[in-house]
Amino acid sequence: MRKKKLILVAFPSLAVVLFIFIIFFSIRLKSPSSTATKSIIILQDTSHLESRFSLLIGILTRPDNYERRHFLRLIYGIQSSPIAKIDVKFVFCKLTKPEQRTYVALEIMRFRDIIILNCTENMNSGKTYAYFSSLPRILPRHYDYVMKADDDVFLRLVPLALSLQPLPRSDMYYGFVIPCPSMNPFVHYMSGMGFILSWDLVQWIAVSDIPANDTFGPEDKLVGKWLDMGKKATNRFSNKPAMYDYPGTNSRCSHDLIPDTIAVHRLKKWEQWFHVLSFFNVTEELA
Repeated sequence: MRKKKLILVAFPSLAVVLFIFIIFFSIRLKSPSSTATKSIIILQDTSHLESRFSLLIGILTRPDNYERRHFLRLIYGIQSSPIAKIDVKFVFCKLTKPEQRTYVALEIMRFRDIIILNCTENMNSGKTYAYFSSLPRILPRHYDYVMKADDDVFLRLVPLALSLQPLPRSDMYYGFVIPCPSMNPFVHYMSGMGFILSWDLVQWIAVSDIPANDTFGPEDKLVGKWLDMGKKATNRFSNKPAMYDYPGTNSRCSHDLIPDTIAVHRLKKWEQWFHVLSFFNVTEELA
């Protein structure tokens, strides 16, 4: 099977590029651990900090989910890690409506965080394969790690980076192993809520016939199957209990919110997001 072509849409004007550069790279929010005057956001320049590794987080979503994307930009726009260069992109298949072409174009011009795949929108019919297999061809640089995440998961980037820091940079597969009670990452596969592959595995997916000939079915299960068939991912890590489903949404995979959380999945309702953001005191800079 020939690999699917991915199209990256990014044609902002020079003025927009300069504006985004000034806003996002000149200043960043001070980390939550820093002291802030009440009702004042303190800004500091963090450009002098050297990143030790890089991570691309691809949030698989749908073109029409404008509100969710804008909300997630707020969530991840105020997070950063001094030990990792973390880029967050939104990933979906080809646009099919005239209004999508206009609205998504505006997002691209303003945020430059959209990847459009050459596929028909789907959940278990090759979208995840199109995502991973296309990255080596369309990205201007490689990352140490690449993550696939759902748009109903809350990721805490600082503890995520800390958990990755000591791990191998090659042949690495990281996430929440399924079935839920399991603690053995070498049996079965990582949950689709959010799993990470090292860059060499992304490159392997792009050229191997194993994933190319097996793209239909539950996407998280397929990734684990590809890696097993190719005898890949000798370094596997399941981060439990730090990754889990929101309390009460899945009796097998959920538990109460805990301070050491890295990812909370199945946030389908605004009140669930409010609970999570309040628990982790995300807006403490303004407290």
